[in-house]
Amino acid sequence: MKKPHLELTTSEREQLKSLLKKGSLNVRVQKRIMGLLELDKGKSYKSVSELLSLSNITVQGWGKKYKTEGLDFIRDKPRSGRPVGLTAEQRAKITALACSEPPEGYARWSLRLLADKVVELNYTDTVSHTEIGRVLKKMNCVLTLKNNGASER
Repeated sequence: MKKPHLELTTSEREQLKSLLKKGSLNVRVQKRIMGLLELDKGKSYKSVSELLSLSNITVQGWGKKYKTEGLDFIRDKPRSGRPVGLTAEQRAKITALACSEPPEGYARWSLRLLADKVVELNYTDTVSHTEIGRVLKKMNCVLTLKNNGASER
C-alpha cells in the first residue's frame, strides 16, 4: 500500500470532526475538512478530488498547505481589496439628508448637491455623486419631484 499523503494527529482529527458536526461552516471550509479527513484515511489525491468534485490540483494544494500551515489554512485568509467606503452611520445620515428639505433655491436634492453637502457637513472627507446614488438605491430612496416642489422618498 502507498504511503498516505498526510497524517493528522488525533487531536486534529477530532477538531475537524467537531467542526463538521456544527454545520455552520461555508462550503469551501467543509470541503477542505472532508478532503483532509479522506486524505488521512489513506485515499489518493485523485480519489478525494473525484469524491468532492474538485480538481486534483486543488486537493494537492490542500496537502501542501496543511504541511506548511497546519489546520490554519482551512479558513480563508482576509483578502486585500478596496476598503469599505462608508459606514452604516454615514449611510444613514446621507439617507436622512436626502429625505430633508433641499437647500433654498432648489426644488429638490440632486445627487451632486447631496455629495457636496455631505462633504460640507463633514460626514465624510470625500464622496462621489455615484456613491450617493448607490447608497440611496440600497435604501430604496428615490429623489422625485412633488407637485409642491419638495423632495419625496
